[in-house]
Order: sequence, then C-alpha cells, then structure tokens
Amino acid sequence: MSMERLSQQVDAYVGWKRELIREITRYRSWLEHNRLNSDPVQAKLERALRLLRTDHITLAFVGEFSRGKTELINSLFFSQYGQRMLPSQAGRTTMCPTELYFDPRSERSYIRLLPIETRAAHASVAQFKRIPRHWVNIPLDLEDPANMVRAFAQVAKSKPMPVEQAIQLGFHPDALESADKAGHVLVPAWRHAMVNFDHPLLRQGLRILDTPGLNALGSEPELTLSMLPAAQAVIFLLAADAGVTASDMAIWQQHIRQLDEDTQTSLFAVLNKIDVLWDDLAGESFVQNAIRQIQESTARQLGLRREDVLPLSAKQALLAKVRGDHALLERSQMERLETLLCERIVAQKERLIEDRVVNQVLALLQNSQHVLGLRLDKVREQRDLLGGHQQDNGQLLFELTARTKDDHAQHHRRLLGLKTNQRLLKRQGDLLRMAARPDRLELHLNRVRHDLTDSWTTLGINQAILHFFRSVEADLHAFEHEADMANRMVAAIYRRHNEENPLHGVDAPRFDIKRYQRDLAQLRGKAHQFRLGLGTLLTEQRLLTRRFFATLVQEVIGLHQRLRQEAAQWANDALMPLMQHTLEHKQLLESHMLRLKSLAQETQNASQRVQHLGQYARELEHQLLQANDMLRVLRRPAPIQRQGKVVTLPGAPRAHGLGEA
Repeated sequence: MSMERLSQQVDAYVGWKRELIREITRYRSWLEHNRLNSDPVQAKLERALRLLRTDHITLAFVGEFSRGKTELINSLFFSQYGQRMLPSQAGRTTMCPTELYFDPRSERSYIRLLPIETRAAHASVAQFKRIPRHWVNIPLDLEDPANMVRAFAQVAKSKPMPVEQAIQLGFHPDALESADKAGHVLVPAWRHAMVNFDHPLLRQGLRILDTPGLNALGSEPELTLSMLPAAQAVIFLLAADAGVTASDMAIWQQHIRQLDEDTQTSLFAVLNKIDVLWDDLAGESFVQNAIRQIQESTARQLGLRREDVLPLSAKQALLAKVRGDHALLERSQMERLETLLCERIVAQKERLIEDRVVNQVLALLQNSQHVLGLRLDKVREQRDLLGGHQQDNGQLLFELTARTKDDHAQHHRRLLGLKTNQRLLKRQGDLLRMAARPDRLELHLNRVRHDLTDSWTTLGINQAILHFFRSVEADLHAFEHEADMANRMVAAIYRRHNEENPLHGVDAPRFDIKRYQRDLAQLRGKAHQFRLGLGTLLTEQRLLTRRFFATLVQEVIGLHQRLRQEAAQWANDALMPLMQHTLEHKQLLESHMLRLKSLAQETQNASQRVQHLGQYARELEHQLLQANDMLRVLRRPAPIQRQGKVVTLPGAPRAHGLGEA
C-alpha cells in the first residue's frame, strides 16, 4: 500500500460528506413541499450543514528535535517532488510550529510567517491570525520545486538576539544556542508558520501541524492548550536507537498524555530511524526481534498498546518512494502508519460525523416520515369510508372535516402548551446564562491580573492562579445547580408528552456540564504543572508566567463562551422534538382540512370525491417514498464501515472540537 490509499480514503470520506450535504438539502426542500417546516428545524439543519462544510482532519507531529518529524512529513506528503520540501537535516530544523493546509479562498499558494518579536505582545497566535499585516508573506511556486525548497527553508531560519531580549520573549537561555557575538543567542526568526499548499490531501480537508521540541511547547503554551487538543491524532516521534529519553518523557507527560483522557485526540508513537538497527550480518530475524523489543518497552513506558507504537524509517521510506523501490518501502515499514491513518483516524472522524450530524438528521426525518405516514393512514381510511357511502357522502365529508377540525384544535392546544413550556424553559435558560455570565468571569480576571501584577514571589503567583481557578470552579458549581433544575423541568415535560402519546415516546435531552468541568480541570492541571516548575522567581519566569497565563485565560474565556452558547442552544432546542411532532401534526391536519373542505364544497359526484382522495393518498405515498430514499442514503454506512473494515478505536467518542449540530 502507498499514500494513494490514504488519499483514496480521504476522498471517500469527503465524498460521503458531500452526499450527506445533498440529502440534508433535499430534506429541507421536502419539508417545504409538505408544509412541515419550522424555524427550529431549519436552524438545526443549517448547523449540521455548516459543520459538514467546515469539518477537517488535523494530524499533529510532536517530538523533541532530531527525531525526524519533518522527514516523516516529507515522506508522507511530498515524495512526488523527488526531494525534500520541508527543511530536514541534522539538528533543529523546525524552529517554529508550522501548519500545512489548503485555503480555497486564496488564488495562490503561500507561506505566512509571524515574527518572533510578536511574543512581546500578550495576543495569542489565534488572535494574530486575524491581523494579516503582522505576517510576512512568501509566495509558493508549485511548478518550481527549487523555489519551494528555498521558500520552505525560511521556516527554519534563526536570528541572533541579545540574551536579555530573548528572556523577555519567553526563552530560557539554557535551551538556546550561543551566537557568534558575545552576549547573544540564536532564537527562531518566526513564532508561527502557516503554509497554504495545493496538495490533494490538504485540498480534501487534511491539516498538518509540525511542532518543535520541548522548549517551544513550554514557551508557546497555545500549542498544548489549544492546537494539540483540537487535533484528531498526535503522532509522537521517538528515535529507535535512543528509545524514550528524559526529554521525550517530559514532552509526553507534560503535554500529550492527558489528551487521550479528556479530548477526542488519538495518541500514537512512532519509533523512527529503525534503519540504524538494520544489520545485514546479524540477519533479518535478529533485526526484527530487536525492533520488537524496543517497540514493547516503549509501549510500556508511554502506557500505550503495542500496536499504537509504530517502528519505521521515514528517511528510507522517502528514498524508496523517490526511487520507486518497493522492497525498500516495505522494509521501511511506512505502510503500517499509512494504514493506521486510513483505518483509525478517518474512521474516528466518520463516527463523529455520524454522532453529531447523521443521527440527529435521521431523528428529524424519521419523525417527519412518521407523521406523514399517520396522515396517509387517515386519508386511506377516509377514502374507504367515502367509497362505502356513495349515495350521500357529502354529509359524511362534513363530519370528517369536523372530526379533523377537532383533532387540529387538540394539537393546537398542545402546541400552545408547549410554547408556554418553551417560555418557561427560556427563563431557565436565562438563569443558566446568568450563572455563567461574562461579567462574573471578568471580575475574576481583573482580580488575577491585579494579583499577578503585585506578586513578586513565587508563592504570590501560585496563590493568584489557584484563587482564579477556584473562583471559576465555584461559578461552574452554581451553573450545575441551575442545569439540574432545567433538566428536571424538561424531563417532566417529556414525561407528560409520552403519557399523551404512548406510540411516540421520546427521551428527554439533558444538559451535561461534566465536559466543561473536565476541560477546566485539565486547564487547572496545566497551570499546576507550571506552578510546580517555578523554583526561584527570575525575571524571565515572571514574564513567562504572564504570557502563559494570558494564553490560559484565553482558553478559560473560550470555555465560558462555549458554555453560554451551548446553554442558549440547549434551551432553544430541548423541546424541539416535541414541538416538531405537534407542529407537523397540526400542519398536516390543516392541509387535510383544506382538502376535505374543497371536496365538500365542489359539485362533484361521490366517485370523483373518492378519486380525489385516492390521488391525495398517492401523492402522500410518493412523498413517503422520497423520505424512505433519503433515509436509505443517510443510513448507508460511512466509507470505512462500507468496506467491511473492523476498526478498533481508542475509547468511545465524546462530544468535543466538532461544535454543535
């Protein structure tokens, strides 16, 4: 297998999403045609479409320098150019975090570089991404590989800087190389790199994050607080000849290990450079046994399954692909990683889309189909009844119309009751938002800014950060109380509905705050690790504290915003299944009353009336066939499941990083 397999799998995944978009758009038109539409349903379908259109797969490559991260990316994605695109040689080549992606809004490929001096500002990289003037733009000529190599080489540039300035920018001088000039050190020239590159996989929504080593992860905390948790997979690079070193373990424990517990991110380790273990004299059996032993010991040290530790040689795989040497490619064991990317990462994304989009749209569509089916049963019943009273079915039509009008009035009363409940729930939703209102958070932020500014001791910094998290946790606890009240209110409304509609029982949705409590606990853990690392209060440590906490604060603000948005959305959507069920019944009864009144008022004979009802029944049957066809397409397994693959995913998927649906 080669990288074409991953390309085909991503193509199939993107094609499946396009198919879902077509069917959801078709369902919207179907709702309009059958007068079953409503604003809440439209809003939910629009969110599902937006999620499908903006979805992408992110792979993050992490590890200490000289582990071969960039060489692996070259081998995976750039071998068709016959040379290394990203700078990859001995020493520190990736000096700044680098994102590779495809931007469909841009006419040309480019590299955008954020100067390292922007670290002096408190703004995060995400904030700088919205300010183009701060970035240096380098065009990429895809027809000229030599030009591309020169452009990519800019990413690895370093620059001399006085050690005092480097400290102010958050670098620890012990982690930097000395420059030729006394009192100067070499620092990365750039804080962040963004590469818009027209590659088939990137065009289909794959994004690559290439990271520097431990020093950059520690001094650019946005990487570990925001970028890595947003990735679908973290590929952790190790050197097969060195195993897990102390600095490797520091990266793993401080920045990666917990991602598997609290996010959707899957973790894998790559034991690169197995070619240094190749020994033609000892024989292949001896070599494979040595590789297997390193693989097993690495899995134990990192707490991973053995199959999640992949030994390979990125250098030999790149060479094999450029030369077309299939034997060397097989010996490099690169295909195992490519298979994993296909069958694990893409499969996980498929499951998330099924959970957040497909299942929710299926529930809406099945409800619409159920209501339309009930109406068809009623039309058939009335057609048969009229057919049995050929002589005087005018009076019978008036009776059927009156009966339908009574049914309509009953559903209208239920709808009014639900609207009253909706207003009550909206008030409860307002209480939820009040419990997480921005001004409460702003009070905590103002206090921690004041305390940090006045703190000249490690203890003072520790206490300021600790008090901030305790205050936010107390607010979340108050929010949890209001959420419990809202959940009980919704449960009572659903219970009453299910008693009145025993054939249409629906489970009440719950607002779950546990995910936000986990996220906050993870952020607090990051702060705790940092506080433990504060030995003596040096100037650079204080500056690093300010910058680290500024990034941490942005994450807490983001958490608060997501919490408020989800609370508002939940309050709006909690009763939507019941509203949809009742509203659809009411709308169909209105349509049916109009049909019956029209039949009664027109000067038609009995057989014509029966014929018109039969025509209406056939129209409903056709609409139900369309609904069945949409259900069939939506229920079709995702591409990897369709191929009969048995995919073992690490942990059940949780609702994180994809947004609302």
